[in-house]
Amino acid sequence: MELFENFPLWAALFAIGFAQFVKVPLAFIATRKVEWALLTSTGGMPSSHSAAVTALSTAIALEFGLDSSFFAISAVFGIIVMFDATGVRRHAGYHATVINQLVGDFNKLVDEVKSWPKKEGVEKRKELKELLGHQPIEVFFGAVLGIFLTLILHAVIH
Repeated sequence: MELFENFPLWAALFAIGFAQFVKVPLAFIATRKVEWALLTSTGGMPSSHSAAVTALSTAIALEFGLDSSFFAISAVFGIIVMFDATGVRRHAGYHATVINQLVGDFNKLVDEVKSWPKKEGVEKRKELKELLGHQPIEVFFGAVLGIFLTLILHAVIH
């Protein structure tokens, strides 16, 4: 039952859920399309990874203090996660975009050179996911969201 009283854990999980949920209305405002797949997808505004790690660090700071080893661990972990989201994962998304373009161009070439009797096979090819990482602004707002939500939860629960 101690698991249910672990405020840092629940703050981080709540921040993930809230950040993923808020992506749907934000995307609707931008595109006028409801995209429920955003609930479980990576990338986009705000960063749920950033929201989670900042919520975790904020909750640990509230529970154990800024001078605790727990806060130090969570803060360094959070910095690494946010750096990764704006660096490695974002660039992997750029690579996926280029690879998808190359595959599309190659498939067009093959279609022109050969006439394949079965187009169903071409339609079944899977593209790489391109939205993997985050722009720095997405990470920033994810971090602000995580801190803000944790402070509200702490005020309500404690």
